[in-house]
Amino acid sequence: MMIRRSHLAFIATALPFCLLTAPLHADTATQEPIAIQPKLIPQPLNMRQAEGGFTVTASTRVLAGDGEKVRRVGAQFKAMLPSTLPLALDLSKAGRAAGTITFSLDSAAKWPNADAYRLDIDRGGVRVQAGTEKGLYYGAVTLAQLLTSGDVGATNVRLPALQIDDAPRFGWRGFMLDSARHFQSVDEIKRLLDAMAQLKLDVFHWHLTDDQGWRFPVPGWPKLIEVGSCRIPAGDGGVDADTGKPVPYCGFYTEAQIRDVVAYAAARHIEIVPEVDVPGHATAAIAAYPQLGVSGQPIAVSPEWGVNVNLFNADESTMRFLEDVFGQVVKLFPGRYVHVGGDEAVKDQWKASAKMQARIRELGVNGEEGLQAWMLARLEKYLSAHGKRLLGWDEILAGQLPPAATVMSWRGIEGGIDAAKQGHDVVMAPSDTLYFDYLQTASADEIPGRPTMIPLQRVYDFEPVPKVLDAQQAKHILGVQANVWTEHMRSFARVQHAFFPRIAAVAETAWSPQSARSYTSFLQRLPAMLPRWQQQGIAYAQTPFQPQFDAQLGNAGAVVTLREPLGYTVRYTTDGSAPTAHSPLYYAPLAVTLPVNVQAQAYFNEIPLAAPVQKQLTAASLLTRRSDALGQCPDGGRLVLRLEDDGPREGVRELFNVDIFNPCWQWTQAPLNNTASIEVRAGRLPYFFQLAHDEPNRKFKPAKTAHGELELHAGCDGPVLASLPLPAQPDADGFITLRAPITATAAKADLCIWFTGDTRPTIWTVDRVTLIPNTEKTP
Repeated sequence: MMIRRSHLAFIATALPFCLLTAPLHADTATQEPIAIQPKLIPQPLNMRQAEGGFTVTASTRVLAGDGEKVRRVGAQFKAMLPSTLPLALDLSKAGRAAGTITFSLDSAAKWPNADAYRLDIDRGGVRVQAGTEKGLYYGAVTLAQLLTSGDVGATNVRLPALQIDDAPRFGWRGFMLDSARHFQSVDEIKRLLDAMAQLKLDVFHWHLTDDQGWRFPVPGWPKLIEVGSCRIPAGDGGVDADTGKPVPYCGFYTEAQIRDVVAYAAARHIEIVPEVDVPGHATAAIAAYPQLGVSGQPIAVSPEWGVNVNLFNADESTMRFLEDVFGQVVKLFPGRYVHVGGDEAVKDQWKASAKMQARIRELGVNGEEGLQAWMLARLEKYLSAHGKRLLGWDEILAGQLPPAATVMSWRGIEGGIDAAKQGHDVVMAPSDTLYFDYLQTASADEIPGRPTMIPLQRVYDFEPVPKVLDAQQAKHILGVQANVWTEHMRSFARVQHAFFPRIAAVAETAWSPQSARSYTSFLQRLPAMLPRWQQQGIAYAQTPFQPQFDAQLGNAGAVVTLREPLGYTVRYTTDGSAPTAHSPLYYAPLAVTLPVNVQAQAYFNEIPLAAPVQKQLTAASLLTRRSDALGQCPDGGRLVLRLEDDGPREGVRELFNVDIFNPCWQWTQAPLNNTASIEVRAGRLPYFFQLAHDEPNRKFKPAKTAHGELELHAGCDGPVLASLPLPAQPDADGFITLRAPITATAAKADLCIWFTGDTRPTIWTVDRVTLIPNTEKTP
């Protein structure tokens, strides 16, 4: 569906901007030192402050010449700093000197673990010490954050006297990036790795294969790249508007590019964990080589999201293929772990295949789950012989699991608890807390994804070690990981929006002791991260730092309620001007006269956190709601998605909230008493979802006419207000607009809107609903 219009409810800047960055100072000789209070993320294990301190200026020397490892860290530390602190890097073998920043290694001292470091600041200077290069690097990260805890443009920074003894709580501090559904460039991945390192994260889980794409070459299997790395997107997104010809979406990483990313990560002490999904999520590979599938018939790389039923078969030839694949993985990725997936492998094809049933009998395994366990055990043996440890999603617990296998718990924490009790190592990554394709606020400016929210506080409050585990079992919890699945992230900007700022909460959970974690304290320190991310070119989400509007018609105008998602201070104006630090402070709903232009902005310590948002309110605008401002009807399967339109192929597309199990929208307590008719503007999207065993949850209301009807009800189980037949096709712009006269009803009622009939392979979706008052003539 091609859409050629914009209907933003309020205006907001989507990219980072330097609101938190003070002007740079040119006169280093006369500038007074900026005294700072430490604003570190993650919070250190131990930090003690004393009297006095040390002033760092542009001419302060950095002594980092004691060996190659120290020299590397010294150069990296210098690169972390803003251009206003071009510290002199001294790589000579000179020892400690007064008035300097000194980096050194002490392998003879007793350190809690390899990531530990000590940082001392007093009037004599700054000393960073560790037992390993990795620990020293983390000390450099902390010092860089201290130097940017105030004005990132400062040329003289007064550091307080501190002693920091620091070490992480968990060794696995990670996030996962899905490059199979949507592809990111090497430079974009490096930008994420830089941001990871500055938060002391050390595992990058790289999801490289799925139904929608295969992203790396395997010698002897060229079609994995020639065929498996491309798909034709659904709808207008896969068609050239000028020629009508299909346009594939492609992408893969060469061996050289993968080695480059691996080396780049290693320099920042990040281990890459590659993932190749087995036996499910295999459509791209089977499209390249149909003999790997169950039917052996040709299929296409999938342009659809959800759970696909295609599985690898368990033939010996397919196992040799998988060993070739993992042999390439072993060659390209030097880390300890290899992820084999194992999730969402719907066994319908195996159950229906006489050949796979014969294979089950031949191997003597316990049904289809036993067959999957046999495949994974064979791969575990192969990986173990090459010095690797097998890691899989928690579904791998369904069969007999090799003792050395590690479990990544995503369906809540229960799989992790079960695995730890069985003696398996565990990484906690529950989808209801740490899946960042779930949206983080209720803002209309959120990206596509799952509107069921995972806000920042829920992420921060997650405790990776369940109380039901005893001390010995708890040792199996390796750490914590956030995941981003990119079905709906067509751009790298959306990936960054999903990760930041929530990844900072994960970093603190993974590093800091549980006793030192405080969400209130975290919110006091988080604003200092924003200019650091700006300096790194990270397009973090603006929506958590922008007020949200709710406006309702009142007796003599409207009532406007403002809410800042993170609880920061909000200032506002109603005269059309931009807010400032002197504008009125919001503390209660505003009674306003219409029309009015309300602008609002969030502040911390009188400094704005993001661009202001504004809403132009009129009597007419308050009678219109877009799909993102409507609720979902209470019955049905409740799989709500914030979907992007399928066109245009390139450029900005519109977004719609829709329950794909039960497409029904509800305007709670709509003011219908003075309504003469209701106008619904609707568009049509491809129904590009594979639902597997969830398919019966999709509800279809029976149609009475050839193409179904638009139905309006007063209450989802209440009387019909109007029923209009739907056309066979939308208009040229991809929309239809239907206006239905209604009979006057109660003062307020829940207005429910749905479309009847099984409309697949497309789906109608509400764009906006407008109540037309009695004063306007209706056609």
